[in-house]
Amino acid sequence: MASQRSQRGLDWLTFFAADVQTGFGPFIAVYLTAKSWTEAEIGLALSVGSLTAMLSQVPAGMLVDATPHKRLAALLALIAIAGSAVLLALFPSTWPVLAAEVLHGFASCVLVPALAAISLNLVGRKKLPERLGRNGRYASLGNAAAAALLGLTGAYVSGEAVFWFTAALTIPAILSLQLISAKDLEARVKRARGSGSGEGGIKGLLLQRGVLVFAGCCLLFTLSNAAMLPLASAGMTHEAGEKANLFVAGGLVVSQVVVAMISPWIGRLAEQHGRRLVLLAGLAVLPVRGALLATLSGPSVLLASQALDGLTAGVFAVLVPLIAADLTRGTNRFNLCMGLFGLAVGIGATVSTAAAGAVAAWMGYWIAFALLGAVGLATFLLVLLAMPETKSGRTIPGLGGEHVGEGPAGARPAE
Repeated sequence: MASQRSQRGLDWLTFFAADVQTGFGPFIAVYLTAKSWTEAEIGLALSVGSLTAMLSQVPAGMLVDATPHKRLAALLALIAIAGSAVLLALFPSTWPVLAAEVLHGFASCVLVPALAAISLNLVGRKKLPERLGRNGRYASLGNAAAAALLGLTGAYVSGEAVFWFTAALTIPAILSLQLISAKDLEARVKRARGSGSGEGGIKGLLLQRGVLVFAGCCLLFTLSNAAMLPLASAGMTHEAGEKANLFVAGGLVVSQVVVAMISPWIGRLAEQHGRRLVLLAGLAVLPVRGALLATLSGPSVLLASQALDGLTAGVFAVLVPLIAADLTRGTNRFNLCMGLFGLAVGIGATVSTAAAGAVAAWMGYWIAFALLGAVGLATFLLVLLAMPETKSGRTIPGLGGEHVGEGPAGARPAE
């Protein structure tokens, strides 16, 4: 049983890691615009960061799988993210900014699976749903707090101060990491590494039906979801002018508050009723959100849409690492699986914003939202018709009682 000190350390590590990541959101575009960068130059820099993150998902997952030192991986990732923030603050010119985006993109791809692996090794598989729900709550509170503090810093101090503050936030994150006892992690790390090697690597994972279907679900989910807020924000700007920033910020806070409220509940439901049912409930919101934005407009609609987004975001924040743990039970391929799902998410998000923006420009916003909602409905149907239940002890309907996620024959599950 993990000590309370380690549990609290993981709570605050999740909180401050979310704080740090928030600094690399829309604040970069605002900062570079103030430094006289053109929209094309800003787009290039952000695209380099997105492409790096997308290409790094699988290698970073394999790297975290390969090392027994998960805390060290998280520590180095936090230091790299701090370095990228300092680069942005000191040198807002082309090559340093591009270097910062590459460094941040890879470090983030190491940090996310490292935190998931620490969570798994700290509490074991049986307690993982509850732990992931708790992580979701602290991450959302961290995002909301950082958005407010960094926004005030950028508005009343300077654009550079946002990134100095972001770098400074890695200090409490590192201190929180040190609260997690190595002894609380060692036993399960050794057991997981000795229980099965995950022969076949990527090929072995891609031969699993559950991995393929859920990767497709991740891709379609972000294809539907990623562009909704940017499109809604653009539409709000046409209606409300500069006041749109207030409504968009309010929407972001609403979304994070909903995630913080429901994340522990989602973890419990996933353990009691299985992953598939909870996943379907979260995905059912997507077509509703698309229809809402396609037919109505205004600040209240944007806030309602973001409340719905909080429901789906909460479900995915908990279920992505949980399903990855289910599907790699008995192997040492948890973070590789996380990387594959992260790659699917990155592809979906990249295509979503570009495609939805083009549709909105050519055919109108309501058609773009309707199409995004239709993709959301397709995601729901994919899970309904093809996704197996991955919770241990449950069976895949229609496959003769075949169990999912039990690992290779003879392998001992790594809790």
